[in-house]
Amino acid sequence: MGEKMKKLFSWVVLAAVFACGYFGYQFYVKYVKQNEVLKQIITRLEADSRIAEVLVTDVKPDPAVGVSGAGGAELTTIKFLEYDTKGNPLKPKYFTFKGNTIQFQSLVVRFDDSYVKNGDALRGRSAYLFWKAFILEGAKTQEFEIAQIDEIPAGYKIEGEASQYEKEFWKDFWRYALDVKLAKKKGIKNAQLEAPGTRFIPGMVYTLRIEHDGGIRIDAQEIPAILKGEKVLGKNI
Repeated sequence: MGEKMKKLFSWVVLAAVFACGYFGYQFYVKYVKQNEVLKQIITRLEADSRIAEVLVTDVKPDPAVGVSGAGGAELTTIKFLEYDTKGNPLKPKYFTFKGNTIQFQSLVVRFDDSYVKNGDALRGRSAYLFWKAFILEGAKTQEFEIAQIDEIPAGYKIEGEASQYEKEFWKDFWRYALDVKLAKKKGIKNAQLEAPGTRFIPGMVYTLRIEHDGGIRIDAQEIPAILKGEKVLGKNI
């Protein structure tokens, strides 16, 4: 083999190695990396028990109406505390309503029964997202936003700069409830808005729970007797 042929052969081999490396990297970024991101997203959404707690922190007369007791005009402030799937609390939110029959609007995505039955790593549990806290009262409806449509919700974002895939996932997440064909492609049984609610009163702890293949429910229990009237970290219970 002549010297020129050897050099040409070397360049061909080098180009082939470079091409393999380039396309291999592209494959990694597109499939392996995306799958890692998806798993992290689902980890932040999966839950089969407690997903949030609510506590009434204040009840006082509504100054716009008058003295408390006159027609039951009161302002109720609640503390809304979400938990991640590891049981770690997220940053609490406080909402003040005129009244105390409060609902939480959420988007719940349920996957096909086969995925739930077989314990699929990515689709074996329902996925949820809290959207709003509100009181439905006709023209006087009150609402507070918990998460914004098409944005990565606070507390669920993967550490570091958000990837394009992560952003697209969340945009699609909101579309599942509106696009049946897209939902079926993802193995989704149904996606719908739910709004569990109850009357919130002082002295009770309200726990929001989600089941693997079901919706969100609210359980209520009294604050433990040992905590009543005591101060924890300088604050009254």
